[in-house]
Amino acid sequence: MDQLEHYRNLVQQILTDHADTPTETVQPQLIFDTTHDHYQLNYVGWQGSRRVFGPILHLDIQNGKIWIQYNGTEDSISERLVELGVPRSDIVIGFHSPFKRQFSGYAIG
Repeated sequence: MDQLEHYRNLVQQILTDHADTPTETVQPQLIFDTTHDHYQLNYVGWQGSRRVFGPILHLDIQNGKIWIQYNGTEDSISERLVELGVPRSDIVIGFHSPFKRQFSGYAIG
């Protein structure tokens, strides 16, 4: 398996692992765009009279690197990727500015 396909599988695995069991009114939506390499976990539904809609995780694969664009969980997705064998040099914390990324221990971009 080539690296791109391996990274796609890892990203999909992480998002799937974070998709909590749905309730009657709130559903997780896994969005896997393997053509453009955009991957999201969203929640959609209602909690009583309150609308629930929004991303929980968003990862992209760009130029051979996994970009963490948004992490709405308490888990360190970057450390999970490292545990799964992804080198730190292939992980970009995309929600940090390029200036701040240089201090992260991960790729700048």
